[in-house]
Amino acid sequence: MPRLEVKHGSPFESTFGVKTLVKNRFIMKLVENNFLIYKLLNSSFTGLSIGILFTIYEPLDPEIYSVGGMVLACAMLIIAKFYHRLLNIKSFYWITLFVEMIMLLTIVVFFAIQYSFTSALVIYCGYQLTFIFGGYLFRAETLVANRKELLSKIDVNKQVGYLVGLGASFVFYKTLDLGLEITDPKEQIAILHYFLILLQSIILILVLKSFRLE
Repeated sequence: MPRLEVKHGSPFESTFGVKTLVKNRFIMKLVENNFLIYKLLNSSFTGLSIGILFTIYEPLDPEIYSVGGMVLACAMLIIAKFYHRLLNIKSFYWITLFVEMIMLLTIVVFFAIQYSFTSALVIYCGYQLTFIFGGYLFRAETLVANRKELLSKIDVNKQVGYLVGLGASFVFYKTLDLGLEITDPKEQIAILHYFLILLQSIILILVLKSFRLE
């Protein structure tokens, strides 16, 4: 059987090339239900952990916050300069995954070093590193979830999750204070980290499940 050959310069050349490209290209898409659960638990983590940093950061000198703030502002400025390359779903996925991995790492650092200047500094740097991408993630999320209904659900889940986290935090500390008579804030925070590492591990899995290639 004779073989069909497409000569260079033939009008069929571009058509064959486009078909091959489309066939081999995978498109990343958002798995909306998983992403909504991720936003719910992510905000719950924030509400649950919001009070721990005041105690963990105690060993740090005030000038560290000044330097950290300046580095944060400069880094966010640099990130903004690359929005034309980063505002897409693929970059959004990888940066979201990176941020959640850093959050998990800060918890592991606390377990490894406990309360010390080193752990406070490493955890502070970890949080600042995640804050660098805060503005980007907000804008990229709006572009990726570009339907009004989905954006509304995301914001509702964020607020509900945050309230749930705050409520869980209140119940947790009151239970330790009144029920178990554990009143030392450092001991309370150490116990809370066991719940945080479990929650953050689930959050990380949800990030992986919130995007798929088609």
